[in-house]
Amino acid sequence: MNYFRLLKGKPSQTRERRQQAGATDGFTLVELLVVLAIIGLVAALVAPRVLNYLSTAKVETAKIQIKNLESALELYSLDMGSYPSTDDGLAALAKQPANAAGWHGPYLKNADELLDPWGHKYVYLAPVDNKDAVVRSLGRDGKEGGTDLDEDIPK
Repeated sequence: MNYFRLLKGKPSQTRERRQQAGATDGFTLVELLVVLAIIGLVAALVAPRVLNYLSTAKVETAKIQIKNLESALELYSLDMGSYPSTDDGLAALAKQPANAAGWHGPYLKNADELLDPWGHKYVYLAPVDNKDAVVRSLGRDGKEGGTDLDEDIPK
């Protein structure tokens, strides 16, 4: 039994004519083009927002990783009495440096492979003149200075 006959009594004349002609229900080319145009407009509006969120997420990830590195450096400093030298770098958090008697690490796993979200190594500078150790990311461009996403983290 036909569903349309139950609802309306008999199918519409247009449907009946199409069925007699052997046509099947489907979408016209115009309908498909309209749908594709709508999808294109939505993508054009949404894509820049998503890419912007991705870029800011990388900056936030770098900030969080730097805080974790600073915490590991503090633990190293408590055990050793000083921060690692600039030459030993962040690798001293994963492998015991030469002449490091009080080392109780590893303070980090895989510090050799530690890269910022853009694939660059973090910059580590040992403390000088009673200043704290410095851990920085050079940003997206991997160079000193810069603005926006190329800005060093922390500034």
